[in-house]
Amino acid sequence: QVQLVESGGGSVQAGGSLRLSCAASGYSASSHCMAWFRQVPGKEREGIAAFESTGSTYYADSVKGRFAISQDNAKNTLYLEMNSLQSVDSGMYYCAGTSGPYCYTPEGRAEFAEMHFRYWGQGTQVTVSS
Repeated sequence: QVQLVESGGGSVQAGGSLRLSCAASGYSASSHCMAWFRQVPGKEREGIAAFESTGSTYYADSVKGRFAISQDNAKNTLYLEMNSLQSVDSGMYYCAGTSGPYCYTPEGRAEFAEMHFRYWGQGTQVTVSS
């Protein structure tokens, strides 16, 4: 049974940092494409960072240069280091994993396409106050 469990969310002042973790069980993080999505109430869930089995990383423009995605294969855990946090970064953050090794499909790039991700965590809340 695949489980993805996020942790590390919380409340932080604008300009601060947080590190989110996603511990995988029954699933090899290093063999798949894994990503972080976030959702704000009233808005669609958006992909913000992805880590492919090849080591390639992908970032949404909104977080590029501020967030860093990484993986610890020994711990089978995905991380999201978030720096220079802004109030617009507030939301529920979800970890997701694909059933295949790549962040793309035969149709093209899919690193932030929700339908490409089969497994999801329960989410962790991030609140940034200004």
